[in-house]
This record gives sequence, structure tokens and C-alpha cells, in this order.
Amino acid sequence: MKKISPRKVIRVSSASESVSESIKHPLALVGVGPGDPLLMTLAAVKEIKKASVIAYPISHQGAEGMAATIASEWIGLEQKRLPLLFPMVEESLPRKQAWRQASDELAAEVLTGERVAFLCQGDVSLYASCSYLLLDLKARYPECPIRLVPGVTSISAAAAAGCWPLSLQQEQFLVTPTPGHPYQLEELLEDAARSRRVLALIKLGHRWKWVRPVLEKRHLLEGALFAQRVGWPDQKVLTASEVDESMKPYFSLLLIRQGWPDVIP
Repeated sequence: MKKISPRKVIRVSSASESVSESIKHPLALVGVGPGDPLLMTLAAVKEIKKASVIAYPISHQGAEGMAATIASEWIGLEQKRLPLLFPMVEESLPRKQAWRQASDELAAEVLTGERVAFLCQGDVSLYASCSYLLLDLKARYPECPIRLVPGVTSISAAAAAGCWPLSLQQEQFLVTPTPGHPYQLEELLEDAARSRRVLALIKLGHRWKWVRPVLEKRHLLEGALFAQRVGWPDQKVLTASEVDESMKPYFSLLLIRQGWPDVIP
């Protein structure tokens, strides 16, 4: 007897009843884009429609979940919903425990023959919560097949909304969480200027209060693009100079270019 989760057990008594034979479909980790359902890919919609179980992260018990909200148009009443708790806390232990519990529940569904789609806001490989599930499942459930369905990122969606090219010709492009201190941002900007590197600063949030003065001092506000809750009805995409210094939501980002290539149309 092999224990898969506290709630489900798979019995192995013969070769015909082996775990590998009970697996019919790989676990699909599905990127559903930043917020606008129209930015979901055809591959994502197809995977959701085929699934018998729709799993998705929630920040607290009873929550709907942002990824599930985005994909709600394609989730049928006959499909089982499996909300999985991913607490928004800084402590590492509760997060690790949550990822492990989620892995157990997903593996249990897959290894008993269900067709499972786990929904992930944005893309499944870029600062994604499901990346931790992927690593944990590979380590503890190597028999559980997994496939990834990429999604549109908030960064590319913001650039499109602002008619702002992310990178041109020989420019480098760096995606990074916003530094925690002004001096770290100064160093990042200096290095980016030397390297002709375009910056995408994510998880801006409360840091905007001191990021804005740094950009203003370096005369970068007019050329930078600020985006908040991209793809949602209350989306804001503005030139950074138009944005005040008050605290911004967690789901906000900044695109910074410190110079244009010499050869442009």
C-alpha cells in the first residue's frame, strides 16, 4: 500500500494494478495570463475544457482565486474544483508546507486516473507559484507525469497596452523583483545603462514611494512605463511621471529604458 495523501490511497497488488497503469493523463500546469480572459491561449482553454479536475491557488480559505476567476468562463459545473491554499506570507515554513500539501493532493488525483489542470495566473515558468509544485512533484512523485502550458505574462501585456517595445536590436532585457533599497536600485540602473539593458521591475507595491524619487533624479520618469493590475477591469497603464508617490498594489510593475538604439526607423 502506497500512501499518496491523507485522503487517498492507491492499492498495488499486482502488475495490472500498478501505479503507472493507473495514470491516464499528465498533470497540466496551465498559464491563464495576467487577468483578461481574452489573453488566454487556445492551448490553455483546450486543456481546461478537457480536465475532470480544475485545481487553482487561493490565498485564504473561502477565496475564489484569481486564476480561477480568469478562466471561469471555461470551467463547467460538472468539473470538480480543487482550491489549494497558497498563503501570502513571508515566512518560508508555511509556504513550504502549503506547496507539499498541494503536491500531495494533485498527485493523488493524477495517480488515480483523473485529468487535472492546475491554473496559474500569468505564465507557468516566470515567478510562478506552480514552479514550486513542479519541483516538489518531480522530487517526491517522479511517477507523476507533468506538462506545462505557457501563458501571457503581465510584462508583455503591459508593454502591449502601453505601445512600449520591450527590447530592440541588441538590447538586453532583465526581469527582476524591485530592489528592497534605493541604493540597490541605483546600482541596478547604473549597470543597466552601461549594458544597454531594459528593465522590468515586478512586485513594485509599496516600494514605489521611494522608487519614484530615484527615477525622477535620473530623469527617467518620462520614458518609463508604469502598469497596475494588468488585464483586470481596473487596469492602469501610464507613463511613470503621471503616477503619484502613494503605495501601489502588489500586482504592479515598471518598465525602464535608459536610451534608444542608434539605428531605429
